[in-house]
Amino acid sequence: MSQFFVIHPENPQARLINQAVDIVRNGGVIAYPTDSAYALGCLMGNKNGIDTIRRIRQIDDKHNLTLVCRDLADLAMFAKVDNVAYRLIKNNTPGPYTFILQATREVPRKLLHPKRRTIGLRVLGNKIASALLDALGEPMLSTTLILPNEEQPLGDPYEIRETLEHELDLVIDGGFCGYDESTIVSLLEGVPEVLREGAGDPAPFL
Repeated sequence: MSQFFVIHPENPQARLINQAVDIVRNGGVIAYPTDSAYALGCLMGNKNGIDTIRRIRQIDDKHNLTLVCRDLADLAMFAKVDNVAYRLIKNNTPGPYTFILQATREVPRKLLHPKRRTIGLRVLGNKIASALLDALGEPMLSTTLILPNEEQPLGDPYEIRETLEHELDLVIDGGFCGYDESTIVSLLEGVPEVLREGAGDPAPFL
């Protein structure tokens, strides 16, 4: 049965953040707020956690998973970013965008699209998520918490706990953060391509 932490959205309690990080470090899968919707997360090298997330979402290995990063330094370590892409990302982060990029060798193979070796990357603006990543000291594997056959992500932490309490190790209640998925922008071909319009304004990439 999952634990349930109520964390202040503007002033996250350090004690609860550290407890949440311990759960992640010990192999846990969590539900946590982002700047677009609630998401699932685990350590990027956590094979069982990745399998759990894929099972909850009912997605296969061709679905791009995302690494949520503390900052642009993390992003540059895990993705190949040229000057044009870097400036675009820098001007629009932190924010509700997922950028599809070529992965570096630092990204575990299990996270990659099997044919394209691509990865989704985000830099989050949500204060709880930022505090988690700062305390964790590394990116976290993540994907929007949207259940199979549903059109919107789950947005109520109590509903998340009731629905997934036997699948998750922790649900963080960080208040309402929206029902929109992130806007996905591919930067693979040198010219930005908006693959999905979501919470982030697509205008900078059109």
